[in-house]
Amino acid sequence: MQLIAMITMLIDHVGLLFFPGDLLWRVIGRIAFPIYAYALVQGYAHTSNFRRYAIRLLLIAVVSQIPYQLVLNDGLNVVATLLGAMLVLRLLDSIKPGPLSVLVIAGSCIIMEVLPFDYGAYGLLLVLIFKYARSTQMLLMHLLLNFVYLMSYGWVIQMVSLLPTLIIAFGPDIWRRLESWRVPSWVWRSFYPVHLFVLALIVFGLRFGVG
Repeated sequence: MQLIAMITMLIDHVGLLFFPGDLLWRVIGRIAFPIYAYALVQGYAHTSNFRRYAIRLLLIAVVSQIPYQLVLNDGLNVVATLLGAMLVLRLLDSIKPGPLSVLVIAGSCIIMEVLPFDYGAYGLLLVLIFKYARSTQMLLMHLLLNFVYLMSYGWVIQMVSLLPTLIIAFGPDIWRRLESWRVPSWVWRSFYPVHLFVLALIVFGLRFGVG
C-alpha cells in the first residue's frame, strides 16, 4: 500500500500542476490520503518511541513546506496535518472519554481549518475514524464524512477515497497482500519532500524556459 499511496499522490500532484483540466488525475489522487492516514494510525499504535516518530514527522513537514507552498498551496502541508492528528491521538489517550475529548477534537478541527492545514478538519476526522471505528462502522463513518464535505464544499471526487477504506474494512487478506509490497523506509519517509522539490524544479524550469 505504500507504493500505491506514493504513486497516486504523485499522479494527483502532476495532474494539479500540469493537467488541471483533466479530472481523472485528481480522481486517482483521492486514493492516496486515506492510505497515509491509516498508515499513521498503525504507526502510532505500534511505534516504540512516540517522540522519535513525532520528530521525524515534524522534520519531514518542515522540509516539505517551502516546495509545497511554491507549487501547491499557501497552507500547511499534509505531513503537518498527519503530525497534528497524531498529537491529537496522543492527547485523547491521556484523558478519559467524555466532554473534554469532544472539546479537544472540536478545538483541533477549528485550528486545522483556520491555519489552514492541508485537508483541514477532514484529515483529522478521517484519522480518528481509522483509530476508533471498526469494519462496517469505519466505512459508514467515512461515507458520512465524505457526504458532509460533499454537501458543504462540493467534494464530489472525494468519494473515491472510500476505496482504500473498503479494502481496510472488508478485505483484510487483500490489504495484507498489498501491505507486503513495502518500499525501503528511507524511500517512504523521503518521497513526499523529494517529489515536491522535483515538481517545484520542473515548474520553475518551465517558467524560466518560457520566459
